[in-house]
Amino acid sequence: MQALAHGYEWNRAALAAGLPAKAGRLHERSRQTEAAKSPAELARLIEAVAARQDRDAFVALFDHFAPRIKAFLMRTNLPAAGAEELAQEALLIVWRKAAQFDRARAGASSWIFTIARNLRIDNARRDMRGKVLDREANEDAEQPTPPEAELLAAEREQRVRAALKNLSDEQLRVVRLSFFEGKAHGDIAAELDLPLGTVKSRIRLAMNRLRDLLGDLT
Repeated sequence: MQALAHGYEWNRAALAAGLPAKAGRLHERSRQTEAAKSPAELARLIEAVAARQDRDAFVALFDHFAPRIKAFLMRTNLPAAGAEELAQEALLIVWRKAAQFDRARAGASSWIFTIARNLRIDNARRDMRGKVLDREANEDAEQPTPPEAELLAAEREQRVRAALKNLSDEQLRVVRLSFFEGKAHGDIAAELDLPLGTVKSRIRLAMNRLRDLLGDLT
């Protein structure tokens, strides 16, 4: 089988997919001398891949679309190496999912370029998520919690725990359900089989008691 054109190399994904591979750079071929392919012919090539995994048909598709997809992706500010990698990935998706192509719903070029466009969008999202995570990690690394703040937080927690022990069992129970489990007053009333007014009264009394005990922390 002839090697693919325009300087592309098969990558590991192609080998894993069982596609034909050849070592070294692929032969160059002038775009001007390549015969133009009609939309019907391109659709027929995809259908041949779908029907019988026709490798010659796939090579023809690769020759036709790989440089075009690469050029399209580079116009979205993707570097040449990244554009070439995504172009190959797009065409490997064509190889794997050719059976999903329906010429009645979309032309061959439209279908394949939609695959490439979606890959570009996913790639941009991954890059953005990576940049956000890197920025957050750098911010955390650049702004460690001061030892004084950690000590104050520990002292605050200790005082709150001590104050909670001064609540009655009934008050402590509704406070835990309301503030630690985030339950609504109506749900607490139903869970404890109490009137709603009783639940609200116990929470109000508990909070007043905590304010008296904690003072500057509230």
